[in-house]
Amino acid sequence: MASPIRTGTGFGDAGMPVRADDVMALLSHVATVKGMKAAVANSGRGAMLTGASAFVGGMLGGPPGIAVGGALGGLLGWMTSEDFKPVPQVLMELPAAEKQKLCAEAMAVVQNFDWKDAAELIKFVMSNSFIRDKLLGVLTTFLSNELNAQVKYGK
Repeated sequence: MASPIRTGTGFGDAGMPVRADDVMALLSHVATVKGMKAAVANSGRGAMLTGASAFVGGMLGGPPGIAVGGALGGLLGWMTSEDFKPVPQVLMELPAAEKQKLCAEAMAVVQNFDWKDAAELIKFVMSNSFIRDKLLGVLTTFLSNELNAQVKYGK
């Protein structure tokens, strides 16, 4: 059972949907401010394209065709392997179990703070660089470790 946390309206359960929605809104806001984008590398697809292109090149052009086909397939695989999306979009598309896991990790950072709604939580966190950076670390680690995503920053 989740431990009780102090909220703006008294003690509550850390798994309360309202608290989870607030934390997800906070994470989306932090990601937006930092210009975070994430991509899940599709290395298997890239390898398959490279291999298939090398095979076709070898069938059509012999040994030089293998080299040309492999190079073209590798380039095509590299160009299509990473589709960066804004992190808030990635967060919205997460399955419920993944959202719950991320929310629990982020909740560990903010559980001792009082807030009434998402706006108040966002205002507090954005004014506190230590907490903001800690949440950014939680989010980056989650995306990298749980989703095997590559993360980049900047607008």
